[in-house]
Amino acid sequence: MARPTFSRRAHLQQLALGAGLAATGLLPARLALAAQAENNLSEQRLVVVLLRGALDGLSAVPAMGDPAWAALRGGAETPTAVPLDSTFGMHPGLAQLHRWYLNKELAVVHAVASPYRERSHFDAQQQLESGGERPFVLSTGWLARALQATQHSAVAMTPAMPLALRGADRANTWTPSRRPHKSQDTLDRIAAMYADDVPLASALAQAMAQQDKFMGAEPSTGAGLTALAKQAGAFLSAPRGPRVAWLEVGGWDTHSQQTARLGRLLPALDEALAVLRESLSVHWATTTVLVMTEFGRSAAMNGSQGTDHGTAGVAFVAGGQVAGGQVLTDWPGLGRHQLLDGRDLRPTLDIRSLIMPIVQRQFQLSTGAMNTVLPSATQPLDNLWRV
Repeated sequence: MARPTFSRRAHLQQLALGAGLAATGLLPARLALAAQAENNLSEQRLVVVLLRGALDGLSAVPAMGDPAWAALRGGAETPTAVPLDSTFGMHPGLAQLHRWYLNKELAVVHAVASPYRERSHFDAQQQLESGGERPFVLSTGWLARALQATQHSAVAMTPAMPLALRGADRANTWTPSRRPHKSQDTLDRIAAMYADDVPLASALAQAMAQQDKFMGAEPSTGAGLTALAKQAGAFLSAPRGPRVAWLEVGGWDTHSQQTARLGRLLPALDEALAVLRESLSVHWATTTVLVMTEFGRSAAMNGSQGTDHGTAGVAFVAGGQVAGGQVLTDWPGLGRHQLLDGRDLRPTLDIRSLIMPIVQRQFQLSTGAMNTVLPSATQPLDNLWRV
């Protein structure tokens, strides 16, 4: 797609508009100055959420109707899933996503993976974010290449630029400013001063707990992700704001005590996505949200009541135009002879086949441009959008 041309005067006028939004607090200054330069912005919006550490897809969307499920994961430690269809259910911690599914605004994509077949988080994330056939074949991100082809802008709600957006001139990062924390030594001295005064000591303890919970929440925690999701929705809703946002959250490497950990992580993710939708308001109708992870986890639990690095997993696609209410999968089965290497859910869909139609819808790219964005990618997944 050819890049649009602009007069210098028009460009300066657009920069002034962006600066005005920054002054009103709608956009951070450097994001406003990098706002879209084209006259006609796409109304389509895209949010990509990366779950770093590898979500266990068989916990998030269990296959209770598979004949091998009961022997594999049917123990008392497995939470009772909410049914999706005759084969699949959804973790009870994903209540909002389940509601979206029933409202046909969420599609589940199962038994999906990148072409990566090893077990390194670092390599798997590099391949997923770059969109390459192998790790480190590409040094820029698939999302960045799509942005470059269209000159759209994006914001990553992260301290550092994620690989997926590296190489895009109009990609920026944003994280909330934080008040400087007092040193632990100073806090200990204050606590010692109040030690003999029970009311003051109690008040101090409560205040510090609240600060840790709300002011000190890291983006990788539930509270931090919810705040970033809300801000991302505000950025995408601004008239001259970006149309693409990237969020990520860690903690999904559940080698031990997985049930308890996912019991916290999944509801936090669910809440953040619900807040994102609320923040987008009317723009939800033209928004697509992709939730993905670098690989799945082992089909069977390990001795520490967790799961180990696996292969295929689950992804979610939500939005006002998504053909939701369906589980898109060529289900491979969970019998021992059906598992990859006798241990992992076998992948039957390349995640790039899921990314392709999302990119095409967002950026309206030609076939040639798509070959640059996702080289060697397979056929786009069908039936993802409402007719």
